[in-house]
Amino acid sequence: MAWSDWIRGGAEVEPSLYAADFRRLGEQIDALLAVGCRVFHFDCGDGHFVPPVTIGPVVLRSIAPVIHEAGGVLDCHLMVDDPAHHFEEFASSGADSVTFHVEVAGDPAAVAERARSLGLSVGVVFNPETSPGRAAAAAAEASAELILCMAIDPGYSGQAFMPEAVDRVFELATLVDVPIQVDGGVGEVNIASLRRAGASLFVAGSAVFGAADPAAAYLRLAAAAA
Repeated sequence: MAWSDWIRGGAEVEPSLYAADFRRLGEQIDALLAVGCRVFHFDCGDGHFVPPVTIGPVVLRSIAPVIHEAGGVLDCHLMVDDPAHHFEEFASSGADSVTFHVEVAGDPAAVAERARSLGLSVGVVFNPETSPGRAAAAAAEASAELILCMAIDPGYSGQAFMPEAVDRVFELATLVDVPIQVDGGVGEVNIASLRRAGASLFVAGSAVFGAADPAAAYLRLAAAAA
């Protein structure tokens, strides 16, 4: 399946599992699946491209069967220096899509080709200091199926949303014809403006898992995005 098949009703909220309570990870995933969530965001940081070492394939392997059995998908954002090096393990661990940073991809087409050879869908992501134009060019080279605009500096969950991301999404929407994803500080106060700017995929970490009831928070965000 392609990303166009995973986006329902023109917009999709993706709970970011990096922000979950790992003591209750399975319980929280089950609750989200029960209210209709089908796309989950999985962040992997290597301690080089971003300062922290985050979750990796060992966690992915434990949750992928449950998510796939429910008809869900795992969208993996690789915040790493050498993304292609990790594709095979992510594919075998249950990833459905991988997104790599334009800042480390000298040859986006070759990186994307490696991912697709393993059956993975492909996205590209760009940091706040990278121009939408450069990101759009990399997405075209990679024939990317989505492009992710970071609204924070990648690495740590819980950062405040950068308001200028709305204008960056608007500019990006004039340059690409693939789904635009936003990650970082997305919540009920800004998700509608991001949708109007042209985004259709919304990664939400603290806005979902920081709530007393993550499933109810997910539903509120989905309604606001719609």
